[in-house]
Amino acid sequence: MTPRRSSPLPRAIFSGESEGAFGHLPETVIANFRRPHSENARLWNTFNPRPGRPLMLRPLLSAPPLWGTAMPEAPDDRLESYFWGYHPGGSRLDGLARALDEVVGGGPQTEIDLILRGAGHLVVVEAKNLSTLGRCGRYQRRACPEVHRSADRWLEGCRYWDVEAARFEAHMDFGARPGPGTPRPPCAVHYQLARTLLIGLALSASLGLHLHLWLLLPRERWPLLERTWLDFAGRVRDPDLWRRLRVLAWDDLTAP
Repeated sequence: MTPRRSSPLPRAIFSGESEGAFGHLPETVIANFRRPHSENARLWNTFNPRPGRPLMLRPLLSAPPLWGTAMPEAPDDRLESYFWGYHPGGSRLDGLARALDEVVGGGPQTEIDLILRGAGHLVVVEAKNLSTLGRCGRYQRRACPEVHRSADRWLEGCRYWDVEAARFEAHMDFGARPGPGTPRPPCAVHYQLARTLLIGLALSASLGLHLHLWLLLPRERWPLLERTWLDFAGRVRDPDLWRRLRVLAWDDLTAP
């Protein structure tokens, strides 16, 4: 089934009276639902399947990508949607907490917008509407422990270079470890996508599933993000994983 839903989000969804997931989602996620042009509401409406109409992988892979490798013999798999880690009924995705702990550690928790779990495949989705791809907040605040260290300011090294399970470099070619004064290192530019990929890899390995990483955005915003995506995708080391990267337009999934 290609996901289709054009009706507005019911009032009961906002209050959490109809779906168990809304009793667990962070307030920041709930608040986003109420904003004009909410990407959270659009994501929910698109991928929360209606009763009797299961979400299937093959039609999603058949949607024309803005970027991605053609899959003439696309695998099929029945998918369960997990929004920000939770099934609509309220259950947490098995293994996600462990994967987050391995990659993120004790820092601010990351919740992947959407995870689609099947019997053989795991799809992690970064959804954008008007927002851009996230960069490293510490680097932007001039608090990167690699680039902005100084004699009067001792900082521990970055876990994404030091901790084995969280090393970007293991799966992406980010070049030499940055040092004081390094301008715009790839680990800062591609922080959100890289961290999402690592979480997906840890989770898919624990579940024994093939990982896919998709970026979902409005078609008209693709030219603004294309260069950043191409640079990120070109750094992914595993050619099989690279072939399972895709960029999709919202309209290609929701248009009647």
